[in-house]
Amino acid sequence: MSKEYAGGWGALKSSMKFMQREAFAKSAKTLFKMNQPKGFDCPGCAWPDPKETSMSEFCENGVKALTYETTKKRASSATFMNHTVTEMQSWSDFKLEDQGRLTEPFVYNDLSDKYEPISWDDAFAIIAKELKALDNPDEALFYTSGRTSNEAAFLYQLMGRMYGTNNFPDCSNLCHESTGVGMGESVGIGKGTVLLDDFEKADAIYVFGQNPGTNHPRMLAELQTAAKRGCKILSFNPLVEAGLKGFIHPQDPVGMGLNKVSPISSHYYQPLIGGDLAAIRGMIKHLFESGVKLDEAFIEEHCSGFDEYKALVESVSWEEILRESGLPKAQIIEAAEVYANSDRVIACWAMGLTQHRHGVANIQEVINLLLLKGNIGREGAGACPVRGHSNVQGDRTVGITEFPKEDFLVKLEQEFDFTAPRKHGLSAVHAIEAMEKGEAKVFVGMGGNFASATPDTEKTFKAMQSCELTVHVSTHLNRSHVIHGKKALILPCIGRSEKDLQASGLQSVTVEDSMSMVHASTGSNEPASTSLKSEPAIVAGISKALFGSEKVDWDGLIANYANIRNKIEAVIPGFDQYNKKIQVPGGFHLRNSARLREWKTATDKARFISNELPAHNLEEGQLRLMTMRSHDQYNTTIYGMDDRYRGIKNERKVIFLNETDMKNFGLTESDSVRITSYASDGVQRSVEGFRPVKYDIPQNCAGAYFPETNPLVGLSDHAKRSFTPMSKFIVVRLEKL
Repeated sequence: MSKEYAGGWGALKSSMKFMQREAFAKSAKTLFKMNQPKGFDCPGCAWPDPKETSMSEFCENGVKALTYETTKKRASSATFMNHTVTEMQSWSDFKLEDQGRLTEPFVYNDLSDKYEPISWDDAFAIIAKELKALDNPDEALFYTSGRTSNEAAFLYQLMGRMYGTNNFPDCSNLCHESTGVGMGESVGIGKGTVLLDDFEKADAIYVFGQNPGTNHPRMLAELQTAAKRGCKILSFNPLVEAGLKGFIHPQDPVGMGLNKVSPISSHYYQPLIGGDLAAIRGMIKHLFESGVKLDEAFIEEHCSGFDEYKALVESVSWEEILRESGLPKAQIIEAAEVYANSDRVIACWAMGLTQHRHGVANIQEVINLLLLKGNIGREGAGACPVRGHSNVQGDRTVGITEFPKEDFLVKLEQEFDFTAPRKHGLSAVHAIEAMEKGEAKVFVGMGGNFASATPDTEKTFKAMQSCELTVHVSTHLNRSHVIHGKKALILPCIGRSEKDLQASGLQSVTVEDSMSMVHASTGSNEPASTSLKSEPAIVAGISKALFGSEKVDWDGLIANYANIRNKIEAVIPGFDQYNKKIQVPGGFHLRNSARLREWKTATDKARFISNELPAHNLEEGQLRLMTMRSHDQYNTTIYGMDDRYRGIKNERKVIFLNETDMKNFGLTESDSVRITSYASDGVQRSVEGFRPVKYDIPQNCAGAYFPETNPLVGLSDHAKRSFTPMSKFIVVRLEKL
């Protein structure tokens, strides 16, 4: 059963535990430089920093991310000398990453089945040789993780496009791609329209499909402040999550001293997994039926598609809405009445909305709700997709996308004197398919852990193992290194908290948070090893080996990252005076057209988009399973084996079930089950050895951690148009072992 609140002494004790486990003195010394104007950006989530930062602008999971980076453990040549890769394949994800920081470049030797040290120049030469040997540039894949800085990402996309491909699958494909597609079609931009200040002015904040207590803990401080001043906070989540119930700010001495819990959600609703769209449509249907005053002037001046959408909503019966949402009508009406009586409304969301077959439709229904009362483009209101990785949004902004816009390519060509490819590239799902078919043969991963982050694990593993070469730029050993191609390289990079020294001296990189604020990040710790390179330097090294320096002065760009930012400024709108603006504490806000009520859509207006309500018809005994993180986890990085807020200790193979379902299935918490999924390709996939855990979750729904349950997600099961894997809606059955 979940705890009643997040934060408090538990968060403080947990932070201390991780600092002591990894490197207490170094972590403690570094912690107070995180998220500070002259410090470094937390390598965790993309929640923005306030204008006036406190001395301790971090959260429990930020501490975990930092200690993971400052750890004294090392994955060195001795580690690899003592273990074959085959042996390492049997290790858990936690054990792999717990080896510590990688210390030098490694190459896989298939005779010894071990990774061995290799010089940087030799590693770059292997990559260049393999890329030059391909028959077609589209046989190469350049994956990007959301940790990658703007500077590294810009050089990376330049390298790939000079090579001749737009194959840039990235972690956005796996999480918020549905947001980008949905908002892009509705309001003309795939980014959130709010700033942090808007949270101080909102009358109501709707939180859909999000668990900020674990995934974005610093957001709880904003929700706490809003709740205290009377703002209504309405949470929609199938699971009861501690952070959405209450919060004790660990940096509030009074609250900690009194152990005083601040309630977060004024209203908490538990729709069925996949039932959010129906719930929102029900709210809108009530608004229409009750004659609530809408913002007719806004709709008339700024919107298109209203009449068609209203007719669609009116055609949907309450019976359908209640069946698909799983919520009582009274709760839907209650949520709608709060909306009706609030002048300024913010809607937040995360993976709970995006990772469904109807993920794009989910996002567009949220936008439809906001448009009804003009809640986009004014103070205290707007759309707030909360990003999971610190620069996932920035990477897209500077060109990491498989479908680049023409004006971007033209400017890139003008600045660097080459012809960029026009053929659209491959998303993450399509990249796996291409590897599986032998159509992609070289995989380069700039950060991340592709093998563990992606769906359909068995198919993904085989796909990666079929490559001629896999290359991973990483700080830690992970699953993707031991599920490798015929040739394989591990290239270790410096971390966000570490000094990046180049020819002109200490460098800063820049990142963009969830609210489009771009700011500098400057590390101060000595790197974990003298053999590490920065991500921009690694890209430049590969590029020099591949192209030489005739068209691009790679050394000059790396000597001073201000030179890279000058190039970004020349190519991408909104970055004028880039180097000057990042000198300002907090950085600068990138122009957001929808926030300014400029609608770059097919109709030049904000669009009410009519999507049919999906019908989910499961057979008797089938469940809707959603994958999720534990509290000791950040994306695929497993910091520990506990999930304190959900009452789980020292285990990960659990499945959270409704108590009545457990009785009906004849299960107890001492049992072990096999989970079998039913994907649209007709293939049944199973994982086993999971312990049932009673939890506050609707009947016929279940939750379990990823990556342990990624094998259940069929590769063909993804959101329409965005191709985001359906990790939040897996149809399964349980079998007692």
